[in-house]
Parts: sequence; structure tokens; C-alpha cells
Amino acid sequence: MRGIILVLGDQLTPTLSSLRAGDRVCDVVLMAEVVAEATYVRHHKKKIALVFAAMRHFAAELRVDGWRVDYVALGDPAKSGSLRDEVARAIVRHGATQIIVTEPGEWRLMEDMAQWPVTKLLPDNRFLADRHGFAAWAEKRKDLRMEHFYRLMRRKTGLLMEGDQPAGGKWNFDRDNRSPPPGALALPEPLRFEPDAVTCDVLQLVSRYFPDHFGDLKPFGFAVTRADAEVAFAHFLRHGLHDFGHYQDAMLSDHRFLCHSVTSVYLNLGLLDPLAMCRAVEAEWRAGRVPLNSAEGFIRQIIGWREFVRGIYWWREASYVRSNALNAHRPLPDFYWNADTTMHCVHACVTQTREEAYAHHIQRLMITGNFALLAGIDPHVLHEWYLAVYADAYEWVELPNTLGMSQFADGGLLASKPYAASGAYIHRMSDYCDSCDYDVKAREGEKACPFNLLYWHFVGRHADRLQGNSRMARVVSIWRGFAGERQAQIKRDAERFLLFLDCAPTDRYNG
Repeated sequence: MRGIILVLGDQLTPTLSSLRAGDRVCDVVLMAEVVAEATYVRHHKKKIALVFAAMRHFAAELRVDGWRVDYVALGDPAKSGSLRDEVARAIVRHGATQIIVTEPGEWRLMEDMAQWPVTKLLPDNRFLADRHGFAAWAEKRKDLRMEHFYRLMRRKTGLLMEGDQPAGGKWNFDRDNRSPPPGALALPEPLRFEPDAVTCDVLQLVSRYFPDHFGDLKPFGFAVTRADAEVAFAHFLRHGLHDFGHYQDAMLSDHRFLCHSVTSVYLNLGLLDPLAMCRAVEAEWRAGRVPLNSAEGFIRQIIGWREFVRGIYWWREASYVRSNALNAHRPLPDFYWNADTTMHCVHACVTQTREEAYAHHIQRLMITGNFALLAGIDPHVLHEWYLAVYADAYEWVELPNTLGMSQFADGGLLASKPYAASGAYIHRMSDYCDSCDYDVKAREGEKACPFNLLYWHFVGRHADRLQGNSRMARVVSIWRGFAGERQAQIKRDAERFLLFLDCAPTDRYNG
């Protein structure tokens, strides 16, 4: 029996379940660059280049390992526009009798593959939590919280455990990981890699086929091989991990990455192994080279949040994308694409996103996500923006983070409170406000920070819903304690700003 092993662009792992189930003698590995996968949202140019270049290098790795690889490049004149058509052509080309594929990371592909003939779908063995097991666990919970799941994962993996107790006597050191931006600390930079000939060819291809997509294509410095991704992670272990915990929530205009590893880009492609990464981080702590709060904070993001949001994604299935508990329907402002805003924090984050295809989690959650939440932007439209613009964004990880954590669109299924904040939070955790045309300390008037105006407007319009939330009840009480005229002024200022936002391509409001 001759089979086709289909390897997708984010499945670049030699121990992938479909490869482990295959036979180098009989089977052919199919990899294909298809327009549909690059355009179902208009992905950042750098993301497309990263995926295609990494695919081409992985195909070469498989050939060295003895596999026969049928690689369909985007420039192939015989190519089709969809994955389904490429598989159908390959079946004829190779006389195959079955298709073997590891489950994809998106519902749309899973549903499509279910209709393909003679297709064998295998579980994705690159995750630590089985998605069906997660669903069974979730169904039994009254309150679905990541912290509970995270403790199960710590026990399952043995990471940062002393017997049956957590190292340091606590499961979570998040309170130690909220320091404002550092002063004179020498901040590391993530490693960048010079494009080789294969990657240069891909850059030319992306420039030719996707000229109108968002983002800067060059300079391009991502790792595109497993070896270079491992070098990038080792660099982070030596230079970034020590201070990662303290400053993981901080933001600086001139230091875009601070102590972040930027390895989610490689992890979500399949170039790095999540458990191996966590064990390497734990080893740094046990060797006394990094503090516990940094090791725990990094490990929690991988075996906690990353696994948790994937579980939510598959458990709730396709209905989750339609969640809109706060009834938000405002269009996405143009400045999410062109950075043409006088809010310096938003301008800085969108500019960084355009140039790097990357922003760290607090920039996403508390700047672009926070503004969208406060302004009532349609969560589905925001989801498509995040999916398009970030190199590490794949729907299984991005959608729950956007709709659940960032926008509270699922009504609190994933997060225990809306992540809404005024300008005071941004001022405390960044230097963005120092260069802003708005006054972060002003709560009223045309020069008031829009985050201040919109924060109390958000609390006011959702007060009835939020008063039952234990983490928001005090804020609602403060709002209801404002004098009637103050509430009215806040509403007038916020609604004037929002009206201008709806009518103009930027927020350049002049009163």
C-alpha cells in the first residue's frame, strides 16, 4: 500500500505522528505551498516567508533522513490554489491508496479533511495535553480556570516539583513578574539570522506574489531551520531568561523585545519541542543560574496557557468564533494597519508589528487588545487582525487568547475578568506615555488619554454585567459613586472620541 504523508506548514517536526506512522520505502511525503493558506487572512509578509522558508528547509531535512519528498512550490506552473486539490493531484501522480496526516490546528482544515477520500487523521503528538482528555476534564469543571489546569500539568510533567509539592512552596510567581521597565539594565536582543540562498528565493517569491499584504518583508532575520531555532533558544537561556520573569510585562519604545525569547515563532511551527524547552529552563533554575520566578513564568506560558487555550479551542469547536458576549460591533480602526495614531502606545505596537511580525503578550493584551475592548471593536474582526499580523499566530492559540482573554467575548469562560485598564497601567508598565500627544493623567477633555476616557465608559456601559464579577465589583462601585455630572462628562468625552473614530481613518481628534 502506497501512502501520501501530508505535512502542513506548521508541522515541521521529525517525530510528527504521521511521519512516525509512515514507511520510508513505500510512502511519499507531500508538502505544498498553496495560495489559499497564505490568503484566507492576509498574512504578514514575514510570516508567509518564514513558513515557506522553514518548509523548504524541513523538506531537505526529511530527504537527508531517507524520505521521498514531493514538494510543490508556489512558483510551480502546475500548482493549484488549495490544499485539497494538491492532495488530489498527488494521489494521481503517485498512485496512492491512502493519505496520512496529523490533525491540523484549525477547524476549517479539520472539517475539510474529513471529506477527503481515504484519509487517516492522527492525533497531534506535539502537545502535552490530549484535546479529548482536556474536554472531559473541562466538562466536569464548574469554573474553568487555567491555574487549575496548570497544576495538573505540573504534576503530570514533574516540572518544578519537589515530590508532590511545587518548588518554592507556590505554584505561581506571577506577582513577582510585574516589574515596570528596567533602568540601566543591559537588555539582550533575540538572535537574528542572515537569510541563506533558499530563504532569499522565498523572499523574492513572497515579494512577487503577496506585494499588498501587511508588513515589512525585510530585513528578515528569523531562524528557518531546527538547528538555528535551537541556537536562538539557547541564546535566550544564556542572556534573557534570568530577567525574563521580572520584566515580562514591561514595555519600552526603544527596546522592543526586552527579555522575551521570541521563540513562540519557532515553537508554533514545530521547530522546537515544548517539553524540551521547559526542561532546559528548569535545568537553568536548578543550576542556580536563573531565579525561580523567571523559570516558573516561562514554563507557565507553555504548559499552562499554551496547552490550556488549545484545549479550549477544540473543546468549544467552531461555535467559539461567534462569541460576542459584550455585543461589540465597532469596525477595526485603520490605525491597526497603518499606525497613523497619536496614541503613542498604539503607534509603537502597530509599527513594531508591521516591521517585526511580532509583539510580546502584554503589548497585544494591554495595548492593542485593551483599546479594542474599551472601544467595543468587533472581536471577530480583531481576531482576524491578530491572526494575520503575527508570525506565531495560528488559530488554535490565537482565537481563544483574543476572544476569551483579551476581549472577554466568551463571557468569562476562559478569563476571570475583562483585561480592561486605563492609561495608568500603560504609564506604570512602559515609557510610551512620555512621548504621547495625550495626557495620561487627564481623565476629561480633548487631551485626555483615550484609554482613560474609554475605561470608565466601558465600566459604565457594562456595569450591570460586571457587578457580579468579584474582580470587577469594586470598580463598578467606584463608577456608581461618581457624581451624576461626572458620569455624564465621561460619557460625552468618550462618545465624542468614538464618534470621531467611526468617521475618520485616525484618532487625530482636535476637539
